[in-house]
Amino acid sequence: MENLNLALPVPALPVFLSMFTAIYLLSLFFVFRNWSPKLRPEASSCIISLAHGTPAVILAVFAIAAQPQRGFAAPNTEFQNIVLEYSIAYFLTDLLHYMVFFPNDVLFIGHHLATLFVFATCRYLVFHGAYAILVLLVLAEITSACQNTWTLANARRGDVPTAAKVYELLSPPFYAFYSLVRGLAGPLFVYEMGAFYLSGAADRVIPRWISISWMLVVVIAISVSILWVANLWVELYRERSGKLKMKKAM
Repeated sequence: MENLNLALPVPALPVFLSMFTAIYLLSLFFVFRNWSPKLRPEASSCIISLAHGTPAVILAVFAIAAQPQRGFAAPNTEFQNIVLEYSIAYFLTDLLHYMVFFPNDVLFIGHHLATLFVFATCRYLVFHGAYAILVLLVLAEITSACQNTWTLANARRGDVPTAAKVYELLSPPFYAFYSLVRGLAGPLFVYEMGAFYLSGAADRVIPRWISISWMLVVVIAISVSILWVANLWVELYRERSGKLKMKKAM
């Protein structure tokens, strides 16, 4: 695929930031206006996550495929920088959401700040390494559509029968897909990434403290993801076991 050098007529980050903010506010005040005030912010966050996730995967795949010199220390292309800014805009918007509505959610706020550090240093400080960051973006966001649908169904399963059915049907395949991506594909790629950066092969263009910081953020994020989905599997097993016992007792 030919190298795609895209140059937008206006700075990309403010455009994307305005877009995600508009989507969030429309969701909060119009799309979910009939939902409980407690659920509206979370649902609106899911909508901007949906607007980011799948498009980010598609854009990242094209940006990687169009890169003439692929590798963990390769210079970023203009297209890759635009994709990075697309994700930076999303995480900034969602970070603001958490700081306003869930200021005590230290885990998610910390996750977003750490992710922004990785994306921002790659885009604005070292100008190299986008290949690695975008592959990680694909692995992180490829489950986005499933996860956000599952989250929305989970939020309403107590009072909407259709949501309860969607949640029940979607849970096992979503958990399996998430486990495969975060528990197998992610660690395999991170191992390759870590071996390259720790060898010092990228030190000339990416300072060691930055590459090590990237690795720490990614390893912690994947570890937390694995623990999260493992806990979901345990909860699912308990739910299904409880229902089976109730059926036998009847």
